[in-house]
Amino acid sequence: MLQEGYMLKIYREGQQYRIRERITDLVGAEKTKEFYDLWLANHTTRADIDALKEWGYNSVRLPMHFDLYTLPADKEAVAGQDTWLEKGFELTDKLLAWCKANRLYLILDLHAAPGGQGNDLNISDRDPSKPSLWESPENQRKTVALWRKLAERYKDEPWIGAYDIINEPNWGFTDPKNDRNGTKEKNNAPLRKLMTEITAAIREVDNKHIVIIEGMAGEQLQRRLPAVGQQHGTQLSQILELQ
Repeated sequence: MLQEGYMLKIYREGQQYRIRERITDLVGAEKTKEFYDLWLANHTTRADIDALKEWGYNSVRLPMHFDLYTLPADKEAVAGQDTWLEKGFELTDKLLAWCKANRLYLILDLHAAPGGQGNDLNISDRDPSKPSLWESPENQRKTVALWRKLAERYKDEPWIGAYDIINEPNWGFTDPKNDRNGTKEKNNAPLRKLMTEITAAIREVDNKHIVIIEGMAGEQLQRRLPAVGQQHGTQLSQILELQ
């Protein structure tokens, strides 16, 4: 669901929205939409999931782009409103059906959160000219609402393996100028607050599935997150990703 520029060997302005803009400049908006519809339909197929099963894998992690499920905050007709888009949910349902048929778990991973969750722009399709996830209360509210919607939809699905609620957060809260990616961060209070709010929203409708909490490549974060799970009596998995 998300193109990361470095995977395509695009090392400057490799965010998906910039790639799409350049394709639009080349072939126009209509053919660009056709291209992305075909890309989403064919990037991963039933044959790929069948092959993963044959190779011995037991799970698939879906890198979700929020804008396949809901409009960006600045495109909502009414501030604070959530317009839900069927495209993302339909793609997720189709992938889940393939995984279920192969007895593979599907992990839902919010790879591109509203506004973008860090200064590694590629991984979250972030536009730095607009407020990030951490700079916009509305982006945070929309992220919480999206996870509640997802949990409500998939609460009874046994082959949903977990909810990975924010992929690779990388943001310097204390010293944003000199520690842009938060690798030296010792506070992380905004991250913990949002993780707690998302977890609470999920647990309002789903007490079954594991919630995955990703770290910011630092031990400091890991020491400050257990209360997220303890507060909501939840199954919690923490991930430390070393870049």
